[in-house]
Order: sequence, then structure tokens, then C-alpha cells
Amino acid sequence: MAQRLNHAKLSAPLFNKYLEFSLAFKDSSLDLKQRDLINIRVSQLNGCAFCLDMHIKEAKIHGEGELRLHHVSIWRESQLFTPRERAAFEWAETLTRLPEHGVSDDIYNRVREHFSEQEISDLTFAVTAINGWNRLSIAFTLVPGSMDVAYGLSKVVFSDAA
Repeated sequence: MAQRLNHAKLSAPLFNKYLEFSLAFKDSSLDLKQRDLINIRVSQLNGCAFCLDMHIKEAKIHGEGELRLHHVSIWRESQLFTPRERAAFEWAETLTRLPEHGVSDDIYNRVREHFSEQEISDLTFAVTAINGWNRLSIAFTLVPGSMDVAYGLSKVVFSDAA
């Protein structure tokens, strides 16, 4: 399927502000690998092929292990993630699939055991950002890998690449 329209060009001021918002995370309390894992999990939940492809490649560039990348979708059963990473996954999933009655105190308290208030705030903004990118990419059918050269992702090598 081809991209429907070029939203970055058509709505350039909005796109640029949203991009600026997303780039601000480099100065947040969350480390790069944590952000990569969250971006991957949320993109999986939303079924965003473009973002999932991009964030897996970024994670690989940032030193994430291939087995852990394969285990993101099964994080609850996997032994490869720390309690802090598990809490981040739970928070991201909850915010992506908002329960009818909001986020429970039980979930918040589990996340609070592993994250400071600043980190929870930054994590929430990060989840909000990737959910927005997923929706844009899905709405306009961005093609996975189509921006690899522009984003510096074409250098990624996977051990099992075809």
C-alpha cells in the first residue's frame, strides 16, 4: 500500500512542532533504551508497522539485544526484562488501551515503586508522543523502511536478515 498523503509537508507547522515535542525526550529523565522499548511496545499494540520497523532499528543501533527485541511482545512471560522495565511496559499498555474507568491506583502504585514522579511524568509524555505518531503513520499508511536513509537507519544489520 502506498502512502496516502504527505502530512509532514501539508501540515508542516504542526508536524514540526510535534517533531520538536518528540525530540525533547532526549533531555528527559528516561534513558534511551527505555524509550526504545516503550516505542516498540506501543507501536505493537497499535499495529503501526512503520513505527515498529523504525523503533526496532533504532533500538538495535542503541545497543539493544535482538532476543530482547523479540521478547517485547511477551514481556509478561519473559525473564529478560527488569522490574523497572516491566513497570514501564504496564504503564505504557494501560495508557495506550485506557481502561473504561481510568488508570487504577494499583497500577499507578506498581509503577511508582520503580519510577520517581518526574520519571512517571516523562514516561507518560513519551507514551503520549508515540501514540500520536502511530496514529499519523497508520492514517496515512507510511511504508515501513521508507525513511531509513533519511533517519540514518539503513546501516542496521540483523543477524537473521534475509
